[in-house]
Amino acid sequence: MFSRKPRRPKSPELLKAWESLDSGDIPGALRQLRSGTDDLPLGEIALVVARAADAAGFDDLKQAAEALASRPDKPQELYDFGYACVERGVSYLAIPALREALRLVPGSMAALRELVSAYEREGRHSEAVEALTAYEGDLADWPDRYLVVYNALMSGDLPLARRQHALLPDPEDEQWLSAQARQSRMLERAASAEAVSALDRTDLRGWQYVLGGTVLGTLSPYGFGAGMTGRYAWLQDTHDQCLRGLLRLKTVLEAAGVRPTSVSLLPDRGSHILGLAAAEVLGLPALPFDPERADTVVVAYDLNDVDPEIIGRLFERTPGQILHEHASCWTDPPAVTADTITLLHQSATAPWDGVLQQSDDGGVERSAPDDRPESEIAADIVAADPTPDEGDGEAPADPDERLTEFVTAVRATWLQGDRAHLSSSGPVPSSRFV
Repeated sequence: MFSRKPRRPKSPELLKAWESLDSGDIPGALRQLRSGTDDLPLGEIALVVARAADAAGFDDLKQAAEALASRPDKPQELYDFGYACVERGVSYLAIPALREALRLVPGSMAALRELVSAYEREGRHSEAVEALTAYEGDLADWPDRYLVVYNALMSGDLPLARRQHALLPDPEDEQWLSAQARQSRMLERAASAEAVSALDRTDLRGWQYVLGGTVLGTLSPYGFGAGMTGRYAWLQDTHDQCLRGLLRLKTVLEAAGVRPTSVSLLPDRGSHILGLAAAEVLGLPALPFDPERADTVVVAYDLNDVDPEIIGRLFERTPGQILHEHASCWTDPPAVTADTITLLHQSATAPWDGVLQQSDDGGVERSAPDDRPESEIAADIVAADPTPDEGDGEAPADPDERLTEFVTAVRATWLQGDRAHLSSSGPVPSSRFV
């Protein structure tokens, strides 16, 4: 008897992923599949995915991939594979399969909605709009037309979003009421921001406000024209940057006419340090966090480091409560969206977590963390130099007066509604690094 060798993909791009799996490198294999696979044979893609899913213990995805590998031209198998990919967080692999399922069964709303979901998770909002509007006559108001408006906003097409929003009746199903309210607030924020903000594909502050209700305090002075458009990739944070962020927060509060009476201290170390410094800069008493306290500034260094139970208490807005986050990760956004943030980063190291420096052997090492009392580190922040980094000279000027002008224009629409998670980076692209 001869044993049958397992099928292998033939495409060179997929063979590289297969070889990564030979060495047990599942993340490496998935990275190989992330780009350039849209036009490769779906049956071969499914072979690789089935093997990766088997190694990861994802039985649902393994079964769907094996079925697609055997029957790559069947709509149900295409849909099941796409659905499983979305559920397992590899939406980019779902897109070609769901697109093909929709081609084979035109007008399948199940395939269309799952395809739109995959596009959204990948930040491909323009393609989601294109897919939806191709079936304009078949769209239900909720969720389909709502999704047109949402994806038009996320792709920066305000005219389309406004036209489609005007066609939306109130939802009959109460589950859509909160989504309707959030979408209406987005459009209200856009109307207030466009008088002073370009809302184009380089207007990071403007779109951050429209989509999440967040006032962005500073823009990265590096790589603006080379793909970053105001966001940081990797950042070694400094006391100087922390103080600059707190002074920008003070500018925002003054321009908005908001007068908090305290600073609320979150318990994680980074937030506690920054909160103590904020209390000094703002001239307010520092108090332990209480979710019911009104008229207070809640200060977080990075909301992804805050206790999930506390995060849950920050979703709904307490009257007069302002949530400030210093370093916000734009590639892994926190579960709640802050009202103000200092900067957007992909990866950041807090000043007290050590700094990269040259080692004795000429290499690079990280210094020991600063384990001094939190009050001492906060005092160093207050005494730091807030002069902005000149950067590489390519970023647009962003003086305090510009921030004041922006906040003055939008203050009537600021601090409204809940602090829902912002799942997309929106219309302003930035380079991201794996």
